[in-house]
Amino acid sequence: MTKRKLYAQLLSKLKKNVDLLPDKPEETHEATLTAIWFKAQGKSMSAEGLRNQKLSALNPAQESLVIKLVEKRLNGVPLSYITGRQQFMGLEFITNSKALIPRKETEILGNFAVKYLRKIEGKYSNATIVFDICCGAGNLAIAIAKNKPNIQVYASDLSEEAVSLTKENIRFHKLENQIKVFTGDLFEPFEKQEFYNKVDLIVCNPPYISNVTVSNMVKEIADYEPEMAFKGGGLLGLDIVKKTIKNAGRFLKNGGMLAFEIGLGQGDYITNLCNESGLYKSVVFETNSDGHIRAIGASK
Repeated sequence: MTKRKLYAQLLSKLKKNVDLLPDKPEETHEATLTAIWFKAQGKSMSAEGLRNQKLSALNPAQESLVIKLVEKRLNGVPLSYITGRQQFMGLEFITNSKALIPRKETEILGNFAVKYLRKIEGKYSNATIVFDICCGAGNLAIAIAKNKPNIQVYASDLSEEAVSLTKENIRFHKLENQIKVFTGDLFEPFEKQEFYNKVDLIVCNPPYISNVTVSNMVKEIADYEPEMAFKGGGLLGLDIVKKTIKNAGRFLKNGGMLAFEIGLGQGDYITNLCNESGLYKSVVFETNSDGHIRAIGASK
C-alpha cells in the first residue's frame, strides 16, 4: 500500500472514532497519526514535538505496527501511553500508566512558578529551595529546574509508581544532582527541621476532582490514567487542596509562595480559603485564555 493511501485510511478511522479532548488540544487527529507513524518507525516523541514533521514511507513490518498502534488508540488507549512521550513547557517527558499525563493547562502553573523565581532571584543569600508536592511524572519539578538551574528541587508523591516515573524522567533530563524525589503523603517526607521556614516556593498540582466526577470521566481517562491522580477527596474534591493550604506555611520562609493548580470554577472558593486561613499575606492568580482561574499563588 502506498504511504498516501495508508495515511488517508488511518486518518479517516481516527476522525470517525476518536473524540478530541479539550485538555489535550495538541492532539489533533493529524498530530496523533504523525506521532504513531514515527513510533512505528522506532522514534518516540510527543504529538507536539513532531508538529510539522514530514512522514517517510514505512516498510511492511512498520505498516503492520502502525495499524496495530492506531487500533490501540481507537480502543481508547491515550496517545501518550502509546508513544511513551508527552511534551510539557517545551520539554519531552517519558509517560506511562504510572502517573497522570502532563496537561497543557498545568503549564500555566509552571510558567507562573518560573516567573516568581526570576522575580526573587538574588533576593536571598542562601540557596533557593523549591518543593513539588504531588509530583506525578515529575514534569513541574523538571521544567522548573531546567529553567532555573541554580535552584534545588525536592519532590514528593504518595504513589510509589509515580515516584519511580519521576526518577526515570530526572535521569532522562540528567538532573540527578538538582532534584531529589521521595514517596510520601504531601509534606510527610519533609517534616524535618532543615526545611521549616526555609522553602522559597512550593508548587503543587493536586488531585481536585470529586469521586463522583472521576467515575463519570471519559473512557480514555477513567480506564487508563491512575485514579489516584484525580480524586481530591470530599464532596467537592478539595480535601487535598485544603491540607496543602493548611500545611505549606510551616515550610515557607517569610515571603515564600505556595502555588498550585485548581479546577475550572474553583477559583473564587479557593482564593477565599487562602485568605481566610490567616496564613498568607497576599493571594494572586493566573487565568487561562478564557479568563478562568487555573493557578493560585499565596505568599506567606
